[in-house]
Amino acid sequence: MLAAATLLAATSVGTRLAAHGDVTPQPVDTSALPDIGDAWVTHNPYRGNAKAAEIGKSAFGQNCARCHGLDAISGGIAPDLRYLELGDSGDEWFVQRFQHGSSRDGKVYMPPFGEALGQKAGWAIRAWLETRHTDD
Repeated sequence: MLAAATLLAATSVGTRLAAHGDVTPQPVDTSALPDIGDAWVTHNPYRGNAKAAEIGKSAFGQNCARCHGLDAISGGIAPDLRYLELGDSGDEWFVQRFQHGSSRDGKVYMPPFGEALGQKAGWAIRAWLETRHTDD
């Protein structure tokens, strides 16, 4: 009985530490944002849009803060997105990760959110992240 309990505890702790777990993306209401079509754009069409940043802040809190930290202040596990380059060069990195996620050696470091949340939500998150940018 003790051996079974030890095995159960060891496997459940190992699973929690090694995986993202079952994460269900939370829907984001982007109906207040201008339509940008179905094909993914390469530059943020919502840069400087206050409504997009407001939606992005909420979307980040619901879908990204778990790993990237509240208010985008990372605790060290995932990249601190406040340091992401501003402008088009940062957009390129962001959209690639948002759409396709990140994995290495069969391990998922970030799940893909592009299909689940859509590009309007992604670019709204990016618009908010640019308001959080720091060089410090």
